[in-house]
Amino acid sequence: MSTKPRVSSAIPEQTPNFGSALAHQPGLAEAFGKLYATFWGSNELDHRTKEITRMRNARVTDCGF
Repeated sequence: MSTKPRVSSAIPEQTPNFGSALAHQPGLAEAFGKLYATFWGSNELDHRTKEITRMRNARVTDCGF
């Protein structure tokens, strides 16, 4: 799994991280935040299943975050 971001930081002199990479596209960052909040706030799936899904997706996409 990669832990080094493949995208530079959009914030000058800040180490690349998930938030600073999304700062390149503020609209996308806002939409992602809404989607993420909806996903974790929903009671359709239990928290354990959501976390397993998140971890599997990170592994498949080689996401270090």
